[in-house]
Amino acid sequence: MRTRGYLPIENYGIVGNLRTVAMVGTDGGMDFCCYPLFDSPSIFCRMLDKHKGGHFSITPHRHTSNKQQYLPKSNILVTRFMSEEGVLEITDYMHIPRQDQRQSTKPFLPWIIRIARVVRGVVPVRMECYPAFNYALDPHTTTFIPYKSFIHPQYQSEYPENNVPHTVCNERVEFASKNLTMDLRYLYKYESHERKPDLKLKKDGRGVFADFTMLENDEVTFIMRQVPGDNDLPNIDPVLTPSLMNALFQQTWTYWQGWINQTNYNGRWRENVLRSALTLKLLTYEPTGAVVAAPTFGIPESIGGSRNWDYRYLWIRDASFTIYAFLRLGFTEEAAKYMRFIEERCNDLNPDGSLNIMYSIHGDKYLDEAELNHLEGYRESRPVRVGNGAFDHLQLDIYGELLDGIYLYNKYGAPVSYTMWKAVQKLVDYVCANYDQPDMSIWEVRGRKQHFTYSRVMCWVAIDRGLRLADKRMFPCPQRTRWLAVRDTIYEEIQEKCWNPQLQIYTQSIESQDAVDASCLIMPLVFFASPVDERFLSTVERILLPPEKGGLVANNLVFRYNFLTTDDGVGGDEGAFTMCTFWLVEALARAGQYQKKYLNKAVLMFEEMLSYANHVGLFSEEVARSGELLGNTPQAFSHLAFISAAYNLDRAIGHR
Repeated sequence: MRTRGYLPIENYGIVGNLRTVAMVGTDGGMDFCCYPLFDSPSIFCRMLDKHKGGHFSITPHRHTSNKQQYLPKSNILVTRFMSEEGVLEITDYMHIPRQDQRQSTKPFLPWIIRIARVVRGVVPVRMECYPAFNYALDPHTTTFIPYKSFIHPQYQSEYPENNVPHTVCNERVEFASKNLTMDLRYLYKYESHERKPDLKLKKDGRGVFADFTMLENDEVTFIMRQVPGDNDLPNIDPVLTPSLMNALFQQTWTYWQGWINQTNYNGRWRENVLRSALTLKLLTYEPTGAVVAAPTFGIPESIGGSRNWDYRYLWIRDASFTIYAFLRLGFTEEAAKYMRFIEERCNDLNPDGSLNIMYSIHGDKYLDEAELNHLEGYRESRPVRVGNGAFDHLQLDIYGELLDGIYLYNKYGAPVSYTMWKAVQKLVDYVCANYDQPDMSIWEVRGRKQHFTYSRVMCWVAIDRGLRLADKRMFPCPQRTRWLAVRDTIYEEIQEKCWNPQLQIYTQSIESQDAVDASCLIMPLVFFASPVDERFLSTVERILLPPEKGGLVANNLVFRYNFLTTDDGVGGDEGAFTMCTFWLVEALARAGQYQKKYLNKAVLMFEEMLSYANHVGLFSEEVARSGELLGNTPQAFSHLAFISAAYNLDRAIGHR
């Protein structure tokens, strides 16, 4: 049910083509899509404005219940509407060709494809397509243009499926804005040549709609696409036929099944892990290998609040977690492509030797932030932001995640090159020279800079992995003595300046001596501290307390810091962080190999956290105290942390 015109965030599945995604609600509404790429302006964003945002919906006039799921081992989404009178099934996907097929004759077609089929009975259906271009800023014209779909007699005999009774629209609907022109077409299959369907598209303002009745086994396929230009090859504008649509569906399903079958993961929670892997693949921009943090923007971390960011970019911070997840699951090609993207960024350092904290899917550095004040925001959560003003923040922790990723790839993937090693040297030298600077760290605070514990730990990781890589590969390391000295200095500073002996906790920062922070849970995960080190376990025990008692856990969900006492320069409430909960699970699992009580706690917390995935296994950034999902979704970091926690918890249980 929609609340004030909006579906709950958890009521969406996603489909995509490794260039962009679309969010499809359980009520049949496609309410979010940036097209043709992840970071393109939106064409549908009813999730962020119920009136102006634009949508593409297919729904029955009446239904009693509805279900949504993915076809097995795929990212093809099926939504079913059931009633006494009949069952309507909506299948959503974006075409991806098989990896082995010839692109010249069977090319990639960037189409949004929605198939409505009546499984049983008679179902009256309503289709609405109301695009809103450029974040609903640009006007567009809506025009009916004659469309001919002639099937050559040769193809009637070659492809028998073209002989089934079917109708192709005699007019396509063209939506033309100043920067993008798209059209809507359909193909209708039915059982009897004696019957003609009553589907008729009608114009209504900036969009079109149709009310029509479907009989049992009727199937109508709607295709939304960018209109091919005069210079495009004819093969990307094929004639609409039943055989073509069957082929596109089979190619897409074959692609997804072939991809997921490469996995070597056979541990516990396998279905959940593979769903997370499929989600991460959907968030991958195939031409460069970049993985976006999330495919959405502007979805709030608190209903009615102002924490509404744009996550359609790649964060360097995600590097080690992404490489680790792909390699652990057996997806070496994805890890290699991601690594190439990272290497290109390392060969394009800023003048001072630093990296940006985030990049576009193409590798662009400048991601200027703007507010879309004409959009009311999800359930009136303003402002809606695009771009990300944190792109030039100083966040020193990114070097630890990056160099840990490079080290892991060299260990479990392929040996890194000498060119990559030269970049590593520059990065470690930069960390040695700047580790003691105050920064904004992992949480990208927009208040005062501090000497955050997490950043110090990850600077230690950066230098440590540089040293390990040099030793493992016998790379020349003229600065080895300095690196060793700085690494040890950082370690001792953390133990002396980031430890509160009265509270017995690792603190959020050198300045915030009374604040505990969930990011300290990373310590045993990166081998900075033993999982049963008394200082670390004392910090864990404090984190396990509720916020009202100085901790970070409520209902087995972990907040990143105590929102009751911490000022991060943004203000407003927020939910518990999915990633932090899985970090706590993994820390407990590692401690549980030595002290069983922690392993039992880890299993319980992990199983409970699984229930906060939505109905198709997607995790958002945060979970509200009410149990609602919050923040941009699905979030890569949440799924990466889940995969790591599942892998290590499974291993800990196996060692019990």
